[in-house]
Amino acid sequence: MLTNPSIQKDRLKEGVVNIDSTFIFTTDTLQLPIFDDFSSNKFQEYFPDFNDPSVTSSVFYKLKNPITQLPLESSVSFTSQQTFKRIFNMQTGEFVDSSFSSTPVSIADFSVFPVQYDQQLLYPPYYLFDTINDVSTNPIDTVWLTNPPYIQDSVRVFFQAISDPSKYWADAYAYLNNRFAFNPRSLGVVTFDGLDENGNPYQYGSISPNYADKLTSKNINLSSFTPGDSIYLSFLFQPQGLGDEPENSDSLVLEFYQNANANWQRVWSTAGESNRPFQAVTVAVKDPVYLSDGFKFRFRNYGSLAGALDHFHLDYIHLRSLSFQTDTLFKDFAFSYPLLSLIDTYTSVPWDHYQNTTDNKMTDSLEVYVHNGSPLPENYQNGQVNIFYNSALEGNYVLNGFTLAQGNINFQPRTTHQSIHDLTLGFEFDKTKPGNQQVFEVKSSASAQFPNFGANDSTLLYQSFYNYYSYDDGTAEAAFGPTGAQSRLAIGYEAYEEDSILGVSICFVPSVNDVSDKLFLLTVWDDVNGKPGSVLYEDDVFFPRAPISGYGENYFHSYYLVDTMKLAVPKRFYVGWRQIDPQRLNAGLDRNTNHSNEIFYSVDGENSWLTSPFPGSAMIRPIFSTRLNGVLGIPDKQAFEQIIIFPNPASNYLTIRGEFAENIESCVMDIFGTIVKKTNGTHISIEDISSGTYFLSSPSFKGKVFKFIKQ
Repeated sequence: MLTNPSIQKDRLKEGVVNIDSTFIFTTDTLQLPIFDDFSSNKFQEYFPDFNDPSVTSSVFYKLKNPITQLPLESSVSFTSQQTFKRIFNMQTGEFVDSSFSSTPVSIADFSVFPVQYDQQLLYPPYYLFDTINDVSTNPIDTVWLTNPPYIQDSVRVFFQAISDPSKYWADAYAYLNNRFAFNPRSLGVVTFDGLDENGNPYQYGSISPNYADKLTSKNINLSSFTPGDSIYLSFLFQPQGLGDEPENSDSLVLEFYQNANANWQRVWSTAGESNRPFQAVTVAVKDPVYLSDGFKFRFRNYGSLAGALDHFHLDYIHLRSLSFQTDTLFKDFAFSYPLLSLIDTYTSVPWDHYQNTTDNKMTDSLEVYVHNGSPLPENYQNGQVNIFYNSALEGNYVLNGFTLAQGNINFQPRTTHQSIHDLTLGFEFDKTKPGNQQVFEVKSSASAQFPNFGANDSTLLYQSFYNYYSYDDGTAEAAFGPTGAQSRLAIGYEAYEEDSILGVSICFVPSVNDVSDKLFLLTVWDDVNGKPGSVLYEDDVFFPRAPISGYGENYFHSYYLVDTMKLAVPKRFYVGWRQIDPQRLNAGLDRNTNHSNEIFYSVDGENSWLTSPFPGSAMIRPIFSTRLNGVLGIPDKQAFEQIIIFPNPASNYLTIRGEFAENIESCVMDIFGTIVKKTNGTHISIEDISSGTYFLSSPSFKGKVFKFIKQ
C-alpha cells in the first residue's frame, strides 16, 4: 500500500501536516520474470481522480472512545492539564479544590497513514469557581480555556487501485536518465544521489550522511515457488559515473522484504569509490521467508542529503527463476547514449539565425556510442539516421558499420565503441520552412547480427530550433561556479549573425547549500582577443538577481534584461554574471559535452580571465530577439541610446555623452563592487580616487556598466 508521493510531499513542504483528501494507492502484484534495462519508463505514475467510480473513501475521527472505538460527539473538547472546581469561602478566605475526573480518549495522528491512535487521559477544558458566605450562595462561574488542544475533527482519505503490470517500480525517488553513467551498456540507467523525486535536496547543508533515494519494486507473487526453483536477482551497478564520487563511507544497498514479519533485510551492499565500468551482481532468492505473495525488493543509497552528490547508477535489473549464480551475461547490442545534435558546435540555435546563414552548419563530428554485450566478436552492420518533419521523412545518413566498429572487422566482445561521423556532405535541415521555430525528429538505428533486445537498437533525438543558443544537452551532471565576492563568470558564444539578445536562461542546480538568497548581476560582455572585454550590459546594483531552481530536474529559468530591452551584441560575445556574495552559485555543468574552453571566470575584477579547469559545458544560454517574441509575449522595446564615456583611461575627469538629463545620477564602484563616489552630472571629477580599475553605473544607463581606468 502506497501513499501518493507528490501529494504527501507537497503538503509537508507547505507545512500542512494533515492527510485530509490524500489518495492512498494500492498497486497490482507482479509475476516473474521482471526485467528492466531502463530504456523506457517503468515507474508507476499516480494520478488521483476524485471522479473515478472505483475510488472509495473513509472518514477518520480525531477523538474516539477507546472501548467502543466510536467517535465522540462533534462538540466535545478536552485538555491534557488537570482542571478542577474551586469553592471559595468569602468569610474565612479559604478555598477547597476538587479535581475533575479524567476521561480516557483515543487521539488520532493525522500526519501519517495508516492513522494511528494513542490513548490519553484528558480533562474538561474549563474551571469552576464557586463563592459562598454565611448569607447567600453566589452563582458558579465557569472559566473556559482558550483554544483547547483536543477538539473533535475528521479527515477523509481516498483509496484508488492501480493495475499496470508494465510498470515495475512503486516509487520514483531515483532518477531515470540517459546521461549520468559512464559508458553504460545501453540507453538509460537509474541514478541515486541526495536529490528527491522533485529535484530538491533532501536536506540543504547536511553534513551527516543518511539514506536518501530508494527504488522499490511492486509486490511480487513468489508463493508458487520453492527454493529449488533457483530464483535469482541480477543487476549492474556503477559508482560515480559522470557525477560525484561517493566516499568510502557511502554505500548502495539491496534489501528484500519479509512479508511474514513486515521487515526489510539487507542482502547486499557496496561501498562508494571512484568511477569504474559497470559490474554485474547476482543474488539468490532462496530463503523460504521470501517465497510469498508479498515479496518485494528495494535499492537504497547512503550518502549526502545535500544535493546531487555521491552518485550510484543501476542498470539491467533482472529477477527470474530457473537461473544460476554465474548467470550474469547481459547479451545485448545497444546505443549507450542518445545522439546529441546534428548541427555543429551547438545543440540548439535560433531558427531565423539558421535560416539566414548560407554556410553548411551540419556537424562533421557526430559522436555515436554503441555497446556490444555479446561475449564474442560480432559482425558489424551499417546504421541509419533518419530525419522526420511532421512524421514525413526529410532525409537520412548512413552510419558506416566499419566506422561504428572503430575500424575493426567486428564489434569487439563486451566493448563500448565510440565513432565519429561527418554529416557535412549530405542532408541539411530545410531553411525554407516558414515559422518562428522548428523541431525535427531524428531516429537513429544500429544493430549487430545476433538476437538481442531490439528496443536498444534505436534512439530518438529532437533537433530543436527556438530562440537561444546552447552547448549543453539539457542535463546537469555537476554544479559549478567561481567563489569569492565580486567574482565573474562569462560564457562565450559565436553567433551565426549579429543580433540583439533579450536575456539569459540559466539552469541552477540545488546542491550542498541553499544559495537562493545570494545575489548576482546579469552581465553581457563583448570580445577582446578571445576573452570577455567591455561590459555591454550589467544589472543595476540596486536590482540584483538570485538563483532560481527547484522546479524539477534540469529546470532553466529565464532572466530577461531590464524592461525586457533588446541589447545589440556582436557575433562574438559573452553572457554571465557578477556575483555579490562569495558563495558558489551552482550553475549546471553538462559533462556529456565539452565546451570548457568557452567558460571564463575572473576573481580580480576582470583584470584577468581564466578558463575552466573542468571539462563540460555551462548550462547558460543567451536568449535572442526573434520572431518568437510575439508568441512569448515579449514586448518590442528598443535598446538604450548610444552612451559614451571618455577619456578612458582618465586622470582627472570623465565625461558622459548620451541623451539624458544633465543632472544624471551615477556612482563609481571599485572592482569589489564597493561604491567609492556618487556624482550628479555628465562631467565627473575622479581626482580624489586612487589609481586602478573602476566601474561607472547609473539608472539612466538602463543596465549598462562602463569600465574605466584611473591613471
